[in-house]
Amino acid sequence: MRWEKVRMTVVAALVVLCLGLAACASAPLTQSKKVEDQASVRDMANQTLALLYKANPAAEGAIANSAGYAVFSDSGFKLLLMGGERGAGIAVNNATKQDTFMKMLELQPGLGVGAEKFRTVFIFDTFDTFSKFVTSGWEFGANAMAVAKTKTEGGALAGAVTVSEGVHMYQLDQAGAVVGVSLTGAKYYKDSKLN
Repeated sequence: MRWEKVRMTVVAALVVLCLGLAACASAPLTQSKKVEDQASVRDMANQTLALLYKANPAAEGAIANSAGYAVFSDSGFKLLLMGGERGAGIAVNNATKQDTFMKMLELQPGLGVGAEKFRTVFIFDTFDTFSKFVTSGWEFGANAMAVAKTKTEGGALAGAVTVSEGVHMYQLDQAGAVVGVSLTGAKYYKDSKLN
């Protein structure tokens, strides 16, 4: 009987905790917190672009001449058979200079243990591809991953991969080195709190 009470207390505490976390997650940001978070994402994007331009100076021209670009920072984890990443980013329309704050979520099945951080930069050749990315979001599945691994770019986009028609991607590690693409099951979407 006593263990039953302890078990019920623990279950009740977990339910209250989960409801509390859900309430916190859905609470709107204050204006000052929103501005602070936007500045943090912009700062991350500027640092990421500086790392990319240092590793591949031609990328600066490719981004400047594109319809738009997006920069994401994501933290990942892997524990036994499942892993995932989540991150924040910003998409910039080169014609209007309008910023759209975004989020990403990725699931990575497979064996492993550990945590890692990556920075990802997308370059959009056309306003249509950029607009679709920003307004509709984007999902990056295993098929796109297989195509990306076979289409490494050269010239101004050296080190990038084509992930779909008119969309190129760089992935950098924390030190700024361009690394192989590792996205599978990723979803990109607008950040409802920061826009």
